[in-house]
Amino acid sequence: MNTDPIADFLTRIRNAQSAGHKVVKIPSSKIKKEMTKILFDQGYILSYKFEQEGSREFIKIALKFDKNSQQPVIKKLERISKPGLRKYVGVDDMPKVLNGLGIAILSTSKGVMTDKQARKENVGGEVLCYVY
Repeated sequence: MNTDPIADFLTRIRNAQSAGHKVVKIPSSKIKKEMTKILFDQGYILSYKFEQEGSREFIKIALKFDKNSQQPVIKKLERISKPGLRKYVGVDDMPKVLNGLGIAILSTSKGVMTDKQARKENVGGEVLCYVY
């Protein structure tokens, strides 16, 4: 039983990158699937695949590294809203991560999306994490 599955998702990616792994396998959930799709769409990961093993579903993520220096593309994954202290923002208070170079992933009434999409759709929500 995991008390914070989103923090576990981010930690698994962070640990796999620091260990130099090319692929990481993470237990699946709806919100993790949506976050994976956002990471792929924003160019932070190479690819992903949803796999079924028995009754359990997993997400296989191919991590992206810089061609020359072999440094991971994701410099930092930071959990913002935690189970003990939720962080909600309105559309006016939407965070800009590294002056727009990074992204904030939000859970809104219209689904999981980036801060840029939320501004465009004029919705606020819970700030799940920062990625840059």
